[in-house]
Amino acid sequence: MPEQNRANVAVFISGSGSNLQALIDGVKAGILTAEIKWVVSSKKKAFGLQRAEKEGIESWVFRVNDYTSDQDAGNDLLSKLKKRKIDFIALAGYLNLIPEIVVKAYRNKIVNIHPALLPKYGGKGMYGHHVHEAVLKNKDKESGPTVHLVNEIYDNGKILEQMKVPVLSDDTPDTLAARVLEQEHKLYPRVLDKLIKGKCELNNG
Repeated sequence: MPEQNRANVAVFISGSGSNLQALIDGVKAGILTAEIKWVVSSKKKAFGLQRAEKEGIESWVFRVNDYTSDQDAGNDLLSKLKKRKIDFIALAGYLNLIPEIVVKAYRNKIVNIHPALLPKYGGKGMYGHHVHEAVLKNKDKESGPTVHLVNEIYDNGKILEQMKVPVLSDDTPDTLAARVLEQEHKLYPRVLDKLIKGKCELNNG
């Protein structure tokens, strides 16, 4: 596809950035029709920043505490997104809420991947191992990743797609996490591509 028809995507991370890598690999494989233009991290030492550097992708550390107010932080982030002509935002292990002004400006154009079958095990503090521990504690028979639109509330936006993963009797949080993550990497580029191409039902997202 010609370069001018590719959507510009910003990927937000807080940690290792394995889903960032999955999106990068999806672009290279032709699964995701986009250009990953910018990587934004909430942490200076996030390994995902090294992934971005390796691929020659511009990156930036965004910390609300560096600003005099939440409003200033949101305005600066939105300004930087617009300057780079970002069309879509993909959260990949990003642990903070997106500023409200950015959510409004990018309504139905921000997605997140969550390691559980939402609406179960969502909300503030439900990320990473906390999610898998809760699934095992409740003796659920299945789990799996969810790709959803992002709004002003954690893990609350419209669900776009899910992939079910069986929970095994001898699973630990680590083994379940690894199996769910494997499916995250397959699901995320595919669903983001569908969103970019207007193939997702958004209605009340």
